[in-house]
Amino acid sequence: MNQHELSQVFHEIFETDAEPRFFFAPGRINLIGEHTDYNGGHVFPAAISLGTYAVASPRSDQKLRFYSQNFPQQGIIECELGDLSFNPDHDWANFPKGMIQHIMKDGFSISHGMDILFYGNIPNGAGLSSSASIEMVTGVVLEGLFDLDIERIRMIQLGQNVENHYIGVNSGIMDQFAIGKGKKDFALLLDCQTLDYHYAPIDLADHEIVIINSNKQRTLAASKYNERRAECEQALADLRTELPISSLGELTAEKFEEAKHLIGNSTNLKRAKHAVYENERTLLALKELEQGHIEAFGKLMNTSHVSLRDDYEVTGAELDKIAELAWAHPGVLGARMTGAGFGGCAIAIVHEAQVSSFKENLAASYTEEFGYPPSFYEAKISDGAKELREEF
Repeated sequence: MNQHELSQVFHEIFETDAEPRFFFAPGRINLIGEHTDYNGGHVFPAAISLGTYAVASPRSDQKLRFYSQNFPQQGIIECELGDLSFNPDHDWANFPKGMIQHIMKDGFSISHGMDILFYGNIPNGAGLSSSASIEMVTGVVLEGLFDLDIERIRMIQLGQNVENHYIGVNSGIMDQFAIGKGKKDFALLLDCQTLDYHYAPIDLADHEIVIINSNKQRTLAASKYNERRAECEQALADLRTELPISSLGELTAEKFEEAKHLIGNSTNLKRAKHAVYENERTLLALKELEQGHIEAFGKLMNTSHVSLRDDYEVTGAELDKIAELAWAHPGVLGARMTGAGFGGCAIAIVHEAQVSSFKENLAASYTEEFGYPPSFYEAKISDGAKELREEF
């Protein structure tokens, strides 16, 4: 939908002639470095051109009204500025509510209510971070409408707090960071322990990043995610009986191999192995990209998927099938799941001349096996969350 269409819907739904302002927060893909963020390691995400639009205007009272063009059957969800408590009946609107609550708790003044219409063109539940996108677009709405000066790293941290303490998903900081600090044509290498980061230009020559949505519902993603995090924390506790470390991300593969006998549980050992080796792969991937070695980068993506499949066990039949089909297709440099897993999306680096046949062949084989087709997105790498001041 374009600006004019969203403006029309806003006026119709909220029955107002107020002139709204427009904001956008991207989704994200993670090129490599999966499940390393909450283990104190490195990630290598990029903001994408798909994301969440927010159309908003202030009200004179204390009422907050939320509407999603993606869930029109839920109608307008209302609450008062004085009661932003989590409400299961408010479903998706808990994400913006949580963000408003956490920004206010952080000392910022929100003096009156708002009407906010959301529209996302990220497939919901696909692992491209639609929830963090809603949180961050709400942050920039509040900045814009209330003339707040929220330091961007702080806004990112508040978004993570919403996930952890309001929604109850024990996630790391990668999603909000990529969405809050994204930069067009650049990925972002982030040290999740220190929040040190730097931008790396993405030059894939004559290749494109294709996003493949498995279209498998990620019903267990949150509970399994928290389970994996607990397994890593137990492995870390075992290692700390002899090693002075505060995260798995501090270990080299060599150091891990020397100390892994300290981990008493074989499942926890596999989880920790993935976290340590994936962190090393991520740092190596940056070096390969910076030197223009995109074939080597693609191979690291493949190895990442295998580790997520065998050691972290978060892929599942659908994402494994997509990766295997991609690896076998001409013109594909690398492919892996992206996001938390348990369904959701994979990414592949595909030669531009092969993109059409890649989609066609993968869709046919995948549909034959699972009975429903995948979806494809060719997203550009884009800027982070911001107010939109020009027509879109």
